[in-house]
Amino acid sequence: MSEAGAVVERIAGEGVKVVDFRFTDLAGRWRHVARDAAGVDAAALAEGLLADGSAVPGWREVTDADILLKPDLASAWLDPFSAQPTLVLVCDAADPASGIGYERCPRAAAQRAEARLADAKVADEVRVAVEVGFFLFDQLRVEAGPWATGYTLAPTGERARAAGNAYLAGPPADPFADVRAEIASILGTYGVEGIVQGHGRAAGQNEIGLAPAGLTRAADQIQALKYVARMVAASYGKTASFLARPLAEAPGSAMRIGQSLWRGGRPLFYGQGYADLAPQALQFVAGILRHARALNAFTNPTTNSYRRLRYAADVPGRLAYAARNRSAALRIPYASRPETKRVEVAFPDPGANPYLAFAAILMAGLDGIERKLEPGDPADRNLYDLPPEEASEFGTVCRSLDEALDALEADHDFLTQGEVLPLELVEAYVRVKRQEIEAVERLPHPAEFLLGGGA
Repeated sequence: MSEAGAVVERIAGEGVKVVDFRFTDLAGRWRHVARDAAGVDAAALAEGLLADGSAVPGWREVTDADILLKPDLASAWLDPFSAQPTLVLVCDAADPASGIGYERCPRAAAQRAEARLADAKVADEVRVAVEVGFFLFDQLRVEAGPWATGYTLAPTGERARAAGNAYLAGPPADPFADVRAEIASILGTYGVEGIVQGHGRAAGQNEIGLAPAGLTRAADQIQALKYVARMVAASYGKTASFLARPLAEAPGSAMRIGQSLWRGGRPLFYGQGYADLAPQALQFVAGILRHARALNAFTNPTTNSYRRLRYAADVPGRLAYAARNRSAALRIPYASRPETKRVEVAFPDPGANPYLAFAAILMAGLDGIERKLEPGDPADRNLYDLPPEEASEFGTVCRSLDEALDALEADHDFLTQGEVLPLELVEAYVRVKRQEIEAVERLPHPAEFLLGGGA
């Protein structure tokens, strides 16, 4: 039986009423178009579903709006939150005339990155392991309009506040163990395995780590994680936030991204060099360090990202690498076996579009390998507390989204190799992000009333 036929049989066998075609926009949001299951047959699944691309920021113009949503049939997943039995299909966007992956579709870009790796004959597989931080609040209320601008975060309960900075706190200081366990259980039905989860550093902060997967599949899992976390939180009467730094006087949330290259089922990053790294792994590190500030546009893509990168004291913003050292921008975690050896990028945050962030990091590392770049000496010391004369030895991540977009505009050739992230995608992404900056800058900040004497 064909894959399409198997999905159709599943629709009938499991009483599915709705088929939900989900895709990701440039900003990393899951969007969708749903169709009554009775109208979905094998031909419809093979052909895909037309949608209005002009309604997606940064995509089509209204004069050429049609976009084709091509479902990845292997992604079929029964949505546990829908009132009507709903089968979710993750989609790529394609040009309806040619059927070729749409150049501005993030998921299609992730697939092109994996293909570029294979074409370069450096490796035939990249595996991505991700740890995501997020907050749970009893209530989150936001106003952003002409007569009211501000937000209110309701406390997360006495036990959560008491936990404070109790990293990895256990019950009863950790009141969210059941919430995270339910998130992990539901993700298991999506095929996500090897989940590690615990209490974060701040009150109400949580962390979930996912086992390594292929680049596109890992990004799919992050999209599912965000969806499931928000839905489970709502069922507990709470709100999940993936904002990089929602609390001014508390640690922000990171999305640590580990990558490793493989060929023929064999890990390539294990060797005899520093921290048991192979030469290719060190070149991979060098490429990421070389392009880190351009990467910020994808790994730290919101104005709030820089409230974490710029103002938090414990963020690895120094462009250095080291073994195990959590103050370095790139870390080589301890690995007891060759297959667990990886390079971890520590500065990204969960606001990132995972398809674009994972692909951009891979392309930076691949550029380092192809150009045989050297990363310099490792930084085996605490980079959070350096005297000025030593701190000046290291470059830093960007200090604003504007600065990151400028860096991307000046340094994007490594991304456009093989049309992985075509110039058209990069330019559209920059336009969308500059519009976000302007939208934030146009709103009066509550602190301005206090500092300007208006309150």
